Amino acid sequence: MPQLAAARYGKDNIRVYKVERDEATKTHTVVEMTVCVLLEGEIETSYTKADNSVVVATDTMKNTTYIMAKQHPVTPVELFASILGNHFIETYSHIHVAHISIVQHRWTRMTIEGKPHPHSFFRDGAEKRVVQADVSRQGIDIRSGISDLLVLKSTGSEFHHFVRNDYTTLPDVYDRILSTSVDAGWKWKTFPTLKQVKSDVAKFNLTWEKAREVTFRLFALEESPSVQNTMYKMCEEILAAEATVHAVDYSLPNKHYFEIDLSWHHGLKNTGKDAEVYAPQSDPNGLIKCTVTR
Repeated sequence: MPQLAAARYGKDNIRVYKVERDEATKTHTVVEMTVCVLLEGEIETSYTKADNSVVVATDTMKNTTYIMAKQHPVTPVELFASILGNHFIETYSHIHVAHISIVQHRWTRMTIEGKPHPHSFFRDGAEKRVVQADVSRQGIDIRSGISDLLVLKSTGSEFHHFVRNDYTTLPDVYDRILSTSVDAGWKWKTFPTLKQVKSDVAKFNLTWEKAREVTFRLFALEESPSVQNTMYKMCEEILAAEATVHAVDYSLPNKHYFEIDLSWHHGLKNTGKDAEVYAPQSDPNGLIKCTVTR
């Protein structure tokens, strides 16, 4: 006999923008998010018996997200995800877990004539701040992160002494371009209640700033022997910076730039130490991942 092994449902791609106005300084702060809400619980009969009496409509989830954004702070996003998820399990007794995913889109305040502008912003990159909060009556599990942070350095990276056999064509490289799109995350200890999330709220921004600083600094300054070793060191530093983080993960795809041999054109040198013009590659690409725990 078939049986329903797992089920969750919800509303994806809920677009939310909130402006906070400081009337004293006439300064605005803006936050733009894309929210996904998925619920789990005693909902199996909606699948197996066509019983919609257990279904919280996804449109209701959308409306709830907007109302919670109006009534509560939306930053840091870890806090808002916890508030939103907690609302669903407190309001609906048959819902056991609320999975809240939030992508915070980047808006940076403009500087005009040397001064921060009170209400004008620009998108200075594809980088996003992300959070996944899984909220149940047993506690709140949160993974914070950075995604789509594109970085590049034109030297300071090596890759050599790897496994060689009759399938290998890649030469040892002692100086290469290194570029990647950073996807990094750090998982917090389980928070027993929403109250505990609120009491630790300052740690979320501080750790996001530290993770970003560590990523930039080690990427830029280290003479990297491999992506693997550099990302491991990044994880170590983030774990050392915040005791309530118990795991850090990175996913770093290689963005390749290949030398172009132009010697066919009147002996023009453009390889090795003479390389200046490269061909950016889209695929295939290396993909390196790791998770480091205490």
